[in-house]
Amino acid sequence: MSGLDPSPIMQVGMGFFASKTLLSAVELGLFTKLASQPLTGQDIAAALQLSPRAVPDFPDALVALKFLERDGDGPEARYANTPESGFFLDRDSPAYIGGILEMANARLYRFWGDLTEALRTGKAQNETKVSGEPLFATLYADQARLEQFMNAMSGISAGNFKAFAGAFDFSKYSTLCDVGGATGLLACTVAAAHPHLRCTSFDLPKVVPIAMRRIEQTGLTDRVTAVGGDFFTDSLPQADVITMGMILHDWNLATKKALIRKAYDALPPGGAFVVIETLIDDARRENAFGLLMSLNMLIECGDAFDYTAADFAGWCREAGFRAFETVRLTGPSSAAIAYK
Repeated sequence: MSGLDPSPIMQVGMGFFASKTLLSAVELGLFTKLASQPLTGQDIAAALQLSPRAVPDFPDALVALKFLERDGDGPEARYANTPESGFFLDRDSPAYIGGILEMANARLYRFWGDLTEALRTGKAQNETKVSGEPLFATLYADQARLEQFMNAMSGISAGNFKAFAGAFDFSKYSTLCDVGGATGLLACTVAAAHPHLRCTSFDLPKVVPIAMRRIEQTGLTDRVTAVGGDFFTDSLPQADVITMGMILHDWNLATKKALIRKAYDALPPGGAFVVIETLIDDARRENAFGLLMSLNMLIECGDAFDYTAADFAGWCREAGFRAFETVRLTGPSSAAIAYK
């Protein structure tokens, strides 16, 4: 049929070209290297120990993809970060989000090569294929991999946590507990924005030292603490607001409902339960990233999945929550809130 354009098909179908180019640039620390000064292609090859064959194709591809800027043409041309890559992809920037890209490069990129098998079998395609251990048992067994995972989650969540701290009305609450708090980022972000709040980051004991380092770095030890525990076997710490940032999507439906019930039990009347996720739109037509994230949960965990705000409200209503709202955060992410 004439007039139809195959370009979108090719752009997505060959999208791994662009993805891996960006992921390798992050892995090599290119954007961090360019933060101090522009470099020629030859300078880049020398600084990153690349083959001469890598230039100019590698930096020029990043120019065409809008991740680098180039001043001039030919061997003397100099490359520099764009404002966005300098802000978000320089490892020394406080807004660095490259942690999730580092993890995608080290783990997810290869696992997604087995998506077809995941679709056919419904089984995880990550480290568990070899070890037989659940994802989180594997991650928590290796301190370096655990910290990589925690930093990745912090990087992808920082903007959402800041947006949540500004959008939610904390004036009638005095305490918050972030369940599965990882590095303590959400607790610290909210406490910094609301001096009247006392916040707790709750995660497995092995994670507590990681969280305490961040809390100490932010100077909030007088109002933020990290507590060790297991949200499957222990009751959740009581608080006026209980949050879960990218936690609920890690589990199957029965576990999701069990965690929601635990949150309900730990809240006082009028308390709020908040999940921050890449919530899929209720019609399941628009939030492509949320839907792809749900496929990622299939690859990572098998029976885990992302969900809509309507799904969340239905599960929370079963647990006894009385009212619900959704707050848009950054990009494809939202906060779904249930009130007791």
